[in-house]
Amino acid sequence: MRVSPYGNRRLDVLGVETSVSEISPLPQQWRRRMAGRDPEEDGRASTPLELLFDLTFVVAVALAAAELHHALAEDDAAHAVAGYAAVFFGIWWAWVNFTWFASAYDTDDVPYRILTLVQMGGVLVLAAGIPAAFDRFDFTTVVIGYVIMRLALVTQWLRAAREHPEGRSGTLRYAAGVTAVQLAWIGRLWLPGLAGWIGFAALVAAELGVPAWAEFAGRSTSWHPGHITERYGLFTIIVLGEVISAIAIAVQSALAAGSAAGPGLLTAAAGGLLLVFALWWSYFKHSATSQIRQSLPWTFVWALGHYLVFSAVAAVGAGLQVVVDTLTHADRVGSVFAAFTVAIPVAIFLIVLGLLNTRMSDQPTASGPILLTAVLVLAAAAATRIVTLPLSIVVMVVLVTLLLAYHLAAAHRTA
Repeated sequence: MRVSPYGNRRLDVLGVETSVSEISPLPQQWRRRMAGRDPEEDGRASTPLELLFDLTFVVAVALAAAELHHALAEDDAAHAVAGYAAVFFGIWWAWVNFTWFASAYDTDDVPYRILTLVQMGGVLVLAAGIPAAFDRFDFTTVVIGYVIMRLALVTQWLRAAREHPEGRSGTLRYAAGVTAVQLAWIGRLWLPGLAGWIGFAALVAAELGVPAWAEFAGRSTSWHPGHITERYGLFTIIVLGEVISAIAIAVQSALAAGSAAGPGLLTAAAGGLLLVFALWWSYFKHSATSQIRQSLPWTFVWALGHYLVFSAVAAVGAGLQVVVDTLTHADRVGSVFAAFTVAIPVAIFLIVLGLLNTRMSDQPTASGPILLTAVLVLAAAAATRIVTLPLSIVVMVVLVTLLLAYHLAAAHRTA
């Protein structure tokens, strides 16, 4: 069992079981000094508060994927992708910033927990605004929820600046940069049409620039490599869980509408489950813990590249719902379009994860098989009129499984 630096037993989600009473400790002190955590700390695991925080993002991710499904079902791919990319960025970036701050400055005292609760409330406000953001690109509620989360985190950064003088140059840059960008997000709400989207792109760049400015110009925060990789792994599991939920909801809706559970529907549902399992295995086939501290610039690439990993996985769930709806004639889209709603996010996942893992692992570069598999997955979608939609999903599963087997065999040979 892993033990926290405060003497409370923690939950190791990836392999250790514990009781509910052990994972819900009260703070031993009302308030602790917020000093930088030891980046070499042994047994650093995700805390119960972090796990609860993640659960609030389940709501936001599920709503974003559901709205993507509805927009795709209306055969409006451009609208769907634009709305999904914008909304998912807000969800993902708020989670990323909390995660990296907690890795460096988690005190788990009463003020820290209360400010985390405020951020959780912001997540739910953001989630409530997702339908309006998709339907008419009205981001007012989304921005309100996002700003609540970000300004609560600014309070944490200011506390760290006051109580951890050694890291003040970096923490004050975070606080100032995040505050300025939030004011700009509020101002962007009054920009119409194209100007609004240009402003959105500029503010995304500004958000991504704040950590680079703070980490490189100030003192780097003392985040923990093992803790970070575990946190990213847990969020991957959350998003994969949303895909499984999406499959179940789609099948249940089809049966409730009177559609028979025929071979095509069962094949697509089983194929979707196998695809989730293959994607899970692909992500967790090795850990990047030992590599992400070696190069701070590449660590940024690894961390930011997960936007495409997470969003692609959630999009797979939306695509599988489109597939089920198409098989039961509940959508207006064709079978080829439905197949591509699964194939495109799968291809993105394979390529991005492959590039990140190639740089992070000591294994020989395997970009050729990854790119070939991605191309063949897209080709399977294009051939849907010939092989039928359920069989197209099965072919995608087989291709991803063969790529996984190739990587496992390569790892075995070099072991």
